[in-house]
Parts: sequence; C-alpha cells; structure tokens
Amino acid sequence: MQPYFQFHSKLDSFRLFSVEHLLTIGIIFILCLLLFFLRNELEKEEKGRVIRFFLAVLLVVSDVLEHLWLVIENAWSIRRDLPLHLSDLVVILAIVMLLTRSEKLFRFMYFAGLGSSIQAILTPDLGRFSFPHFQYIEFFVSHGGVVLACLFMVAAFHYRPTFRSMWVAILLVNLYAVCVFFLNKLLSANYLYIMKKPKSTSLLDYLGPWPWYLFSMELVLVLSFFILYLSFWNKRK
Repeated sequence: MQPYFQFHSKLDSFRLFSVEHLLTIGIIFILCLLLFFLRNELEKEEKGRVIRFFLAVLLVVSDVLEHLWLVIENAWSIRRDLPLHLSDLVVILAIVMLLTRSEKLFRFMYFAGLGSSIQAILTPDLGRFSFPHFQYIEFFVSHGGVVLACLFMVAAFHYRPTFRSMWVAILLVNLYAVCVFFLNKLLSANYLYIMKKPKSTSLLDYLGPWPWYLFSMELVLVLSFFILYLSFWNKRK
C-alpha cells in the first residue's frame, strides 16, 4: 500500500483520458444524473438534509486528509499547497454553501465552482499521481464533490443562476486573479497558473505563450460561464 501514499510517487504518470480517467469522469457524470432522477426525494427536507451534510462532510474530510498527507510526507509547501487555485478555493466555498444553503453564494458557485471543477476534472494536473494513488482519489472526490454540491442545490432547492450573477462571477474571478498575481510575486508561486503554464497537458497548451494565454483564458472564462447559463437562459426566454 505504501507506493499509493508516497508523495514522490513511482507510479506511471497520469495519462489524460486514459481508461481510468474516463471511468472516473463517467462515475461523476452518473452521480450528477442521479441527483436529477431522484430530485423528488431530495426535495424532502429530511433526505435532502442528509445528502447535503454528507456532501459537506465528504469535502471537509477530503480536504483535511490531503493537507495531513502532505504534512506527514514532509511535502507541504506554501508556494504550492495553499487553497488559492480557484478549483481548490471553491471546495471550501462549497462546504459553506452546503451548510448555510446560501443562494447568493450558489449564484457565484454555479459559475466559478462548476466551471473550475469541470475543467480540473477534464484536464487534471496530477503528474505521477495516477490511479489508485491517494492523491488521484482525493483530487476527483473533492472536485467531483463540488460539481455534485452545485447541482444538488439546483435539484433539491431549485436555486437558479441569473444573467447578472454570471457577470458578477466573472468580475469577482478577475479581481481574485489580480490579488493572486501579487501573492504569486510575493511567494514566488504559480497559483491560478498566472505566471506560467502547468507541466501537464491542459487547455492552456492551446491558448498561446505567456502572457498572451492570459487574455485567451479570459475569453474561455466568459464562454464557459455563458455555456453553463444557456439552459437557464432558454427557460427564462
């Protein structure tokens, strides 16, 4: 079991869209569909509360275990492991959203949470943490949990994003990126991949060299948020 918990993993490198990766994506997708197939049950106060707290606890345990593992492996680094990547920050926000049932927070999370988590699931920066390494499992549990948390709020409580909240989310993400840029300078870090591209294959590989890919990222951000809003936009029309 030890090789599956080592930080300096000797497993084969993670392969994008390998059989294991596709199966993981498939499991998350099926769980998302189940939320809507079972939405009548989730609307019941008691059952909805059980699922809501289960998702919150799952995210808390997953996040705590990751940091404990890094500390035990003497691998925790302020330059890499603060929850400053958007896909890491939204894990914490998802826990708050689930516990408080905040509709305002949901309207941000629907775009920032879903958008960043889906991108992380599709193009994870996992290096040599391939299945069944602990980091692989924790990564997909936490990011898949955020996706489930956001869709749970839609299915169980009928929360809906608005066109205005989409632009508010875009503004907030950009303001956050500016703050993280200065933190990166201070820490010599690369949170949000603002300073350089990740080593693993990602969408950024197709968006040009630094710093031009930052402008491309902005266009992708707006487009992905708009795609997430499309189904609700058609219903409102």
